[in-house]
Amino acid sequence: MKNLVLIGLLIAAISLMSIGCPTETKPAANSTDQGGLLLALATFTDGPDGPKPEPATLAILTPSPIQWKYTSVQDPESNVLHKAMVCDLGDGHGEGILTAGGTAAAIKLWSSPTEVTTLWQADFGGKFSRMRDVEVADVSGDGRPNVVVATHDQGVVAVIQPNSDGGFDVEELDREVDTIVHEVEVGDLDADGTIEIYATPSQPNRLDGTDQAGFVVRYVPAQGEGRTVVADLGDRHAKEILVEDLDGDGTDELYVAVEAVSYGYAEILRFDATTAPDAGVRVATLEDKLCRCLTAGDLDGDGRKELVATTHKSGAWLYRPPTSEDGDEWSSELIDANSSGFEHASIVADLDGDGISELYVANDDGGEVNRYTWKDGAAVKETIYVYPEGMTGFTWNIMPMPKGFVFE
Repeated sequence: MKNLVLIGLLIAAISLMSIGCPTETKPAANSTDQGGLLLALATFTDGPDGPKPEPATLAILTPSPIQWKYTSVQDPESNVLHKAMVCDLGDGHGEGILTAGGTAAAIKLWSSPTEVTTLWQADFGGKFSRMRDVEVADVSGDGRPNVVVATHDQGVVAVIQPNSDGGFDVEELDREVDTIVHEVEVGDLDADGTIEIYATPSQPNRLDGTDQAGFVVRYVPAQGEGRTVVADLGDRHAKEILVEDLDGDGTDELYVAVEAVSYGYAEILRFDATTAPDAGVRVATLEDKLCRCLTAGDLDGDGRKELVATTHKSGAWLYRPPTSEDGDEWSSELIDANSSGFEHASIVADLDGDGISELYVANDDGGEVNRYTWKDGAAVKETIYVYPEGMTGFTWNIMPMPKGFVFE
């Protein structure tokens, strides 16, 4: 619990990083045919009064014939980036890297390291002002991409849309004082062709394991539908959700990583469009208090997606949905018991373009970034990046950078 308290102190001072080249990496096979990785990080230096946040930094890992290359871009206006992703917002804005920063809370589109457009910057009036999560999808139903944003704090869920003047319009869908929204997801659970937004409002953070109530809520802007509670988590809450079609029936499901309180373990619950808010189906029980990253994809090439949960301390886990012969039980396997971190960010992506996805995990406690591929039914680990002096903060998010994307 002392570690969680320390983490809380670090988060209160949160900021981003400027880390040098790795001391040990491994060559990237066929590197010219691979994409790279974007990492949103928060790091600290030692100060006279404790950990001192460094400027907000986007880390970029790209494969090369010799080793994975590390580069970084700083944003001095913010002191943390919670997410970074490649996207194309259309309407003349073009392709770039979208970042969600905090203190200052800003959503920015980076066309290059020196060409940056601020889509939205705000001070929400609470203890912190952070753009905590972001997704890109056509949630307005007009055929144009929208940026969906969740904030920490003041419980804001908002939609940003490019306008005809070349700028951006912001519509707040929700705002609630003393509320934190850590995650947004987009998808179509009822298969009606309209994209829904899912978010995780909860009470302010508590790191001592005591009750922290929360929900998962839905918004459907294209149909004028406001907040609807789809998961009532009682005296617990979720900081991570995933909308994905894991059973392969062509319809999305909602997966909720419910954090433990002092007397229990974390769980993963599944909700379908018709599931009552208090009737989520348990997919897994995790022997851990926290699980803050869920990702999914076909890792073994069998044509079926698997779910990956990277937990605070108990490692990285793989869960396989049941087949008709399995009944209702999901199978599980431990990918790596020695991988851990507060956020423990991970992503499933096919960066080498061979049609089979790989798993990329930020092992912050080990000060490294690892890649896992599946051979003969087992995970094979490759360390692609090692921090020279260990990881002095958090990796908040990892996202793929497509092959051929140029950022210079």
